Amino acid sequence: MLAATAISQSAADPLSGLVLRDVPEPAPRPGWSRVRVVASSLNMHDVWTLRGVGHPPDRLPIILGCDAAGYDDEGNEVIVHPVIGDPDAGRGDETLDPNRALLSERHDGAFAEYLTVPARNLVPKPDWLSFDEAACLPVAWTTAYRMLFTQARITAGDRVLVQGAGGGVASAAIRLAVAAGAVVHATSRSADKRAEAVSWGARAAVAPGERLPERVDVVIETVGEATWSHSLKSLRPGGTVVIAGATSGMNPPADLGRIFYLQQRVLGSTGGTRGELVAMLRLMEATGVRPVIDRTLPLAEIHKGFQLMIDGGLTGKLVVHPPGPARPRTPQQ
Repeated sequence: MLAATAISQSAADPLSGLVLRDVPEPAPRPGWSRVRVVASSLNMHDVWTLRGVGHPPDRLPIILGCDAAGYDDEGNEVIVHPVIGDPDAGRGDETLDPNRALLSERHDGAFAEYLTVPARNLVPKPDWLSFDEAACLPVAWTTAYRMLFTQARITAGDRVLVQGAGGGVASAAIRLAVAAGAVVHATSRSADKRAEAVSWGARAAVAPGERLPERVDVVIETVGEATWSHSLKSLRPGGTVVIAGATSGMNPPADLGRIFYLQQRVLGSTGGTRGELVAMLRLMEATGVRPVIDRTLPLAEIHKGFQLMIDGGLTGKLVVHPPGPARPRTPQQ
């Protein structure tokens, strides 16, 4: 089968280590299921792997791709929950299992015609959701859902700032927060992306660092160094910053005086649980909110897709289609 595989890592030229090649089709181990991938989507996590950040080189080669939707071997339409872990080891939360792994970290990922995951990681795909939409949800959308509802516990009327509108998590956070009745503000360097954020329901969208019309209750932060100071200054006393990434750098000035004097809360958040994915699907069905898809590409053009992501040329998600018909694989095939 055709797969996009990381064979080496380079901070300066990450795509030099990404190759398309034929690999053996996987066979599921006991307790695992095989999925015929209909659609996947890009995440910055894949770029970090290719840059050698957070991914030891001794785990290469590995098939990249954290998101997938497709058919299991019984012909059921499924979404793949990407966190492979033991909820019991995380006190009921697999993202807190010290041995958890995101798909493509220790197990081959979704940029292929087939993948295998524990049977628990398959979630039925609702009929009202397309495969392309479903492929956008497992990483970016569940990350945003956990940040907003599990960590920040937003309610209708809360004021929420989303830094870096246009990225997968940020676009999801804007749409989910608006669907929940929050007043959303957003930032972006791009005037086009600011306009997109407003079209998704944001009350206002400003350039990074620009003063907001009001202080907010919650900041959704995935940018890091470039926006950290603005995030803290935009937050009301007692407000909360939730961090799930730092694409511009990991070590901004902490500004501890502001944090303790204004009693601000800083919460980390990573991924989401299977239960949060299911709960998010219920919210999406009830509100009609759907993912923002910038474009789709065949797996053969995945290098082009990654370059667009690296260059900041995407608004929302880029969906990847592996070769082959979008149909169920029967047990006899």
